[in-house]
Amino acid sequence: MQDTWKLGDRTLTSRIIVGTGKYSSTDEMAAALAASGTEIVTVALRRVELDRSKPSLLDAIDPGYILLPNTAGCYSADEAIRTLHLARELGMDQFVKLEVIGDKKTLFPDNAATVEAARRLVKEGFRVLPYCSDDLITCKRLVDAGCLAVMPLAAPIGSGLGIRNPHNIRLIVEAMDEMGIPVIVDAGVGTASDAAVAMELGCTAVLMNTGIAAARQPVLMAEAMREAISAGRKAFLSGRMQARAFANASSPHSGLIE
Repeated sequence: MQDTWKLGDRTLTSRIIVGTGKYSSTDEMAAALAASGTEIVTVALRRVELDRSKPSLLDAIDPGYILLPNTAGCYSADEAIRTLHLARELGMDQFVKLEVIGDKKTLFPDNAATVEAARRLVKEGFRVLPYCSDDLITCKRLVDAGCLAVMPLAAPIGSGLGIRNPHNIRLIVEAMDEMGIPVIVDAGVGTASDAAVAMELGCTAVLMNTGIAAARQPVLMAEAMREAISAGRKAFLSGRMQARAFANASSPHSGLIE
């Protein structure tokens, strides 16, 4: 049976979501997206030309992908909401990624403003995927606000530090699983092993951009990320062995030939 997951009314097979920034060219971006096997591509609305009569990054994105417009660079709930209204006017509101940044140095999210913006957007009919801290209470508040998924950070955006607090991510996964809410790790994934760890913790999917785009060979890294996501997911489903403090022989001691 195919291992699928649900985002709203959409059934998805790929568990990797890929961003479109920081590539050396649009051709490299397109090749990396294809190599990753992604079905969802995120676009920073404030960093692309949205006038479709002019050349735009959007022209290089295959129309077969689900576009996930995001509010990167927004520092208030009002600013993020205005940005997503623009996405709606352009017909890009199937799903939206909500980011409200609270600190310019760390790019950590403003959780309170994110919850406020999420409530308002959901009331207006948006299907919201919010970027937030790896904080269980914030995630619960976002679900109460009507968000389709939660997107806790693994580490600061673009840092490549990997999952700094796996315990928090696991707590979020366990709580969201009881409510049927996808958990998408967002920010901080630097290499394939980071992606595998996220999946081994039980996360539904992983969103990444810099980890692929900033690699020496982005297309090859995109392929590695796809394979790591698959391996991590299979490891989670199979159930790892119990960790032990001491050795445990692979072969039984009884019946040995003397």
